[in-house]
Amino acid sequence: MSITIIAEAGVNHNGSMELAKRMVLEAKWAGADYIKFQTFVPQKLVSRFAKKAAYQQKNTKKEESQLRMLESLALSNEDFIELKVFCGETGIGFLSTPFDADSIAFLDSLEIDFWKLPSGEMTNLPYLELIARTGRRVVMSTGMCELSEIEDAIRVLEENGAGELTVLHCNTEYPTPFSDVNLLAMRQMAEYLKKPVGYSDHTVGTEVALAAAALGAVIIEKHFTLDRTMEGPDHLASLEPKELAGMIKAIRNIEASLGDGRKRRTASEQKNCEVARKSIVAGRKIGAGEVFTEENLTVKRPGTGISPMRWYDILGTKALRDYDEDELID
Repeated sequence: MSITIIAEAGVNHNGSMELAKRMVLEAKWAGADYIKFQTFVPQKLVSRFAKKAAYQQKNTKKEESQLRMLESLALSNEDFIELKVFCGETGIGFLSTPFDADSIAFLDSLEIDFWKLPSGEMTNLPYLELIARTGRRVVMSTGMCELSEIEDAIRVLEENGAGELTVLHCNTEYPTPFSDVNLLAMRQMAEYLKKPVGYSDHTVGTEVALAAAALGAVIIEKHFTLDRTMEGPDHLASLEPKELAGMIKAIRNIEASLGDGRKRRTASEQKNCEVARKSIVAGRKIGAGEVFTEENLTVKRPGTGISPMRWYDILGTKALRDYDEDELID
């Protein structure tokens, strides 16, 4: 099964439809399967007293509430309808993460392929119930979660009719310190939860996402931006288009290289057996009737003669003809 790659646009369009459409084009060019936005009604997502996260404050450099920041980043329902059509015309899948009940109902009406749930909603029981009752497939990030909290979320989703579930290992710090990635947790999640596991990456660069692909992630999600120097909460922890394209190409190469897990000689290397392997050859001139010994035999390339694995079968037998030095023993 091919790794699904989600290019996370999030709010990196800065509230501009022009930028959002450019991001759609760049995500398609880079080779992503989906581009994902965020759909929310600011007043229903945060209270007017909510402060910005430390990384949001650092990256926006504005003294404002989280609500004011989100109001400047929100797109309208009409915008998302237009973006979904534009994604279809461009040839890339459209996704958006909902953050409130109204946004869930709206996105459900757009017939999206699956829900991509954010880490922050994993402990939101009413939200999970609404998502589950749509019956759609669910992919959920698990940043900030203990394993027991993921289990609780899965139970709520399954008890309320959700479709197939996939869990994404994630760390909700922007950017995530490499020492906090804990990528091997993917293995525990797969074994314990008995669900397909992927990875949502918030680290700087691409190496962790590539390692996740090598560890068997079925989905890779990565933030991207048109320009990392733009003002906004998530730009600094995002890839630019050329970096995104490089990551996707590398993931596809890793995907192809994983194979089926069975060790065997491949067709591409078969032709090199004769060149790289060795055979038993005469170490000096040998006369007919002479006994083969460790003194008159040796092992050299090519591998077109008797395998050195039969060394002790040949020792002690007699030469049936004359051999020149380096001649293959037959």
